[in-house]
Amino acid sequence: MLNLLITMVERLGILVMIAFILTRFPFFRDMIYQERLNTKQQLTATLFFGFFGIIGTYSGLTLNTDSLEINRWTSDLNADEAIANSRVIGVVLAGLLGGYKVGLGAGFIAGIHRYTLGGFTGLSCGLATIIAGILAGIFYRKNKIVKLRSAFLIGALAESLQMVVILLLASPFEKAWTLVEIIGLPMILANGLGCALFLLIIKSVINEEEKAGAMQAQKTLRIAEKTLSYLRNGLTTHSAKVVCHILHNEMNTRAVAMTNLSEILAHVGLGHDHHRSESPIQTEITMEAIEKGEIVVASQESIHCREKGCPLGAAVIAPLKQRGETIGTLKFYFRSEKEITPVTMELITGLSSLLSNQLELADADKSYQLAREAEIKALQAQISPHFLFNTLNTILSLVRVDPSKARKLLVSLSHFLRQNLSVTTQSITTLEQELRHVKAYLAIEEARFEDKLKVVYDIEEGSLLETIPPLTLQPIVENAIKHGMKDTERDGMVKISIYKQHQATHVKVMDNGIGMSKDRAKQICKSPIPSETGNGVALYNVNRRLTIMYGDRSQLQILSELNKGTEIGFSVPCTEVS
Repeated sequence: MLNLLITMVERLGILVMIAFILTRFPFFRDMIYQERLNTKQQLTATLFFGFFGIIGTYSGLTLNTDSLEINRWTSDLNADEAIANSRVIGVVLAGLLGGYKVGLGAGFIAGIHRYTLGGFTGLSCGLATIIAGILAGIFYRKNKIVKLRSAFLIGALAESLQMVVILLLASPFEKAWTLVEIIGLPMILANGLGCALFLLIIKSVINEEEKAGAMQAQKTLRIAEKTLSYLRNGLTTHSAKVVCHILHNEMNTRAVAMTNLSEILAHVGLGHDHHRSESPIQTEITMEAIEKGEIVVASQESIHCREKGCPLGAAVIAPLKQRGETIGTLKFYFRSEKEITPVTMELITGLSSLLSNQLELADADKSYQLAREAEIKALQAQISPHFLFNTLNTILSLVRVDPSKARKLLVSLSHFLRQNLSVTTQSITTLEQELRHVKAYLAIEEARFEDKLKVVYDIEEGSLLETIPPLTLQPIVENAIKHGMKDTERDGMVKISIYKQHQATHVKVMDNGIGMSKDRAKQICKSPIPSETGNGVALYNVNRRLTIMYGDRSQLQILSELNKGTEIGFSVPCTEVS
């Protein structure tokens, strides 16, 4: 009995080979991890495990119950012979991994085959094989991975049931009893062990591949995190050098280099003494990769290194692209082509795509910044003529009635325009400069309104050093005078407050004019609102520039009621916490 058990365990080597081959097939991976197999997958699995069961039959041992002789290979059986085999392993695994349909189908194929071989146990073994498939299918759990202990116990149970079926159906009973006595325990143990071993090998191979894939993914994410900040500046000599150092440290390569379309931007690793940075591209294979836009593997001959004994025997050259156009290459050097494995090629392909995407994002970010600056300039340009036309109209009305006053206004206007021109060439200014600009504007407006307008300044010391977009405060003050004071005959007042609070600098412009409805106050910054005296763009543009530069937290806040005045304010974050 012990010899029989040892021999059957030795035969499990065939199963080990089959198990490894199985890991190469996608359908088998689906059986292990997929929640439900489709019809095609079920049919494929049924045929495969049915064939597997047939192999288990042929790899068994033929036992003659009269002479007790054991034949190491199975062929057609006579009436006194039976088979000690591992057929049940394939059938049990079919049911455990694919469900009762796959188990029943595989059991039917392997069972019918066993029946055709003959022998006094042909019918009982064939029927027991089908039962084993159904039994394993009962234990199938679509949302759970089969455990090794479960596979052993179910395999042993299926083989035990086969022994029972042989005793119940095989004739004569004396031969059946003798057979079970000899092969029963060895087959129960061997087939239980075979089911567990088969599953262990498959899980080990797949887990190792998944572990390798996870490590590759971690490495790629680590490289992405380290290189992103440098590639934001585009493909330059500095960014290429830093990225090459990162890649060389992370990957098992002899050297790493990056080029643009005409020269080597950086070379890190072996051969840096003669593969020099900032020198023209010298190899045709690199130009070929640039022209084709595809990954190229270069042998030592195609590298064309002029230095004898160069340690760089092979290279993988991957294109770097922006918007589908090649802008450079990423080159990985190895000792020989033998080091360039499929896993290495897959990683390099992923890295070239990753770095290309980072460069494309950097280019998109740069374009966004340019567009943002252009929008700010355009918004500023819209505001400056708005005030100029109003002032010229005022001067024009005074030329005939009060030439002296008109001349004073022209002088004030020249000061204002000088200040206006200096700030519109900038994208940012200080509150101090902006307030000086406003005071030049108010000098004109106070002269125009004479005794009807009083301006009050409430400025906290140290609050004027914060920065804001140019021409932000003046349109708010102009709005207070132009709209708030338009029907005021006397005692008009505009108050400008600037102070720090809660790590922000707050700016408020209040007037005691006619005010506006709450609905209009809510709408005024969301879109330009045309009025009788303008196109409603001034406050909208101010709000737009503030939110572009500082976000929604700096948008204009408007408090107003009809005939109770208006307060318009905003806040900007402090550059330094005081």
